[in-house]
Amino acid sequence: MTIKVLTGKKGPQISKYIYGQFAEHLGRCIYEGVWVGEDSDIPNNKGIRLDVVEALKDINVPVVRWPGGCFADEYHWKDGIGSQIDRKTIVNTHWGGVVENNHFGTHEFFHLLDLLGADAYVNGNVGSGTVQEMQEWVEYMTFEGESPMANLRKENGSEKAWDVKFFGVGNESWGCGGNMRPEYYADLYRRYQTYVRDYTDQHVYKIACGPNIDDYNWMEQVMKIAAPFMDGISLHHYALASEWEDKRPALGFPEKEWHSLIESALKMDELITKHSTIMDKYDPDKRVGLIVDEWGSWLDVEKGTNPGFLYQQNTIRDAMVASLTLNIFHRHADRVRMANIAQMVNVLQAMLLTEGEKMIKTPTYHVFDLYKYHQDAELVDTYGESKTFVDYTVSKKDGNLAISICNYSVDTSESLSFDLNEFTHTSAEGWIVAGDVMDAHNSFDDTDKVAKKAFKDYNLEDRHLSVTLPPMSVATVLIKG
Repeated sequence: MTIKVLTGKKGPQISKYIYGQFAEHLGRCIYEGVWVGEDSDIPNNKGIRLDVVEALKDINVPVVRWPGGCFADEYHWKDGIGSQIDRKTIVNTHWGGVVENNHFGTHEFFHLLDLLGADAYVNGNVGSGTVQEMQEWVEYMTFEGESPMANLRKENGSEKAWDVKFFGVGNESWGCGGNMRPEYYADLYRRYQTYVRDYTDQHVYKIACGPNIDDYNWMEQVMKIAAPFMDGISLHHYALASEWEDKRPALGFPEKEWHSLIESALKMDELITKHSTIMDKYDPDKRVGLIVDEWGSWLDVEKGTNPGFLYQQNTIRDAMVASLTLNIFHRHADRVRMANIAQMVNVLQAMLLTEGEKMIKTPTYHVFDLYKYHQDAELVDTYGESKTFVDYTVSKKDGNLAISICNYSVDTSESLSFDLNEFTHTSAEGWIVAGDVMDAHNSFDDTDKVAKKAFKDYNLEDRHLSVTLPPMSVATVLIKG
């Protein structure tokens, strides 16, 4: 059956922030992944490694969440400012018990954002921090005038204040962020957010800690008690290859775990639907955004690595997870305003992996590259049956139509037809990411085994697009109007 593309029907905007990243002080994400220090032989700009920056710029990273995660609720921001040699050394109790020197702090984070051209999503410490500490951090970052914190920032080398677009009031307060009850957290949120002040005309978008996976009672209570005081509320869900066993391998897995991981990822649609229904009770105008600020595959760590570092390989199966999840976010674009895949470098479903001076782009990175055309585009509605193992998304922006298709069958090529309705085209270009085995991946010895390549197996004629995709592949066709 042909899929009808309703290009004349107005759809919601797919926020570019759905393509957000997450950089926690966890394993080798910050140290070695982002930060190498100014004395490193690895090319850097004031300590930020440049190969990572250039790769991330190519996928148009719109926002970075920092400093956590669980780390956020033990992070005291004043430990990470001032002269680096005088900064307090701390123990990362959540992630491997390693000692870190706090050389990457607030100033370094905003320098990274400047290099990326990305916005800030700062996560504040509710679990072990005070209201005063949070208020002073916001003042330090955003106040332009004369004040104790603004003057301290200037003494530390930043005359101009920064723009903090998003601020999270606590993280996983139901777990590592304090083991709180939803009613208690909701009251605490109301108190803390009061002191996340707007010191400029730019409103700080305040994000409350939302539920873990399907904890619908948490969403109910926090929305009921605190909805008028928030701009967004978070949701966390990781795709697992097995619900009942320890984390499963990222490589060398059986076919049943290809399907079980994807099935777990697809649960995101049910979670967003049910949580949105609760949100609609207290926010029928959809003013409050659902912020999926932790998502992705959570698999076993690579052998020989610190279990607390969460370093896992990234395969074509993870590329399927990324494509399918992004498609779900698109379909819920009226409520999902931001998402942050976990994590940016060297942790969980990373965009990039580094080893000393070497860096590789993962299959997930290449999916984000294929999907960058959907950022801030208008979702285009469609109807018509698709194939069992095929999913797709369509959007339009700047007069162009972008169609991204995922074939997550392990052994069957699939063909689809799209009726473009009244859309008039001038030309088209396509790209594909595909694997030849279920755990196809890039390594430091073979960096481009899974990479974005030109895609030609489509035909565009008389406002009709036909596409044939090999198994285990994701493709985007950009049709220019």
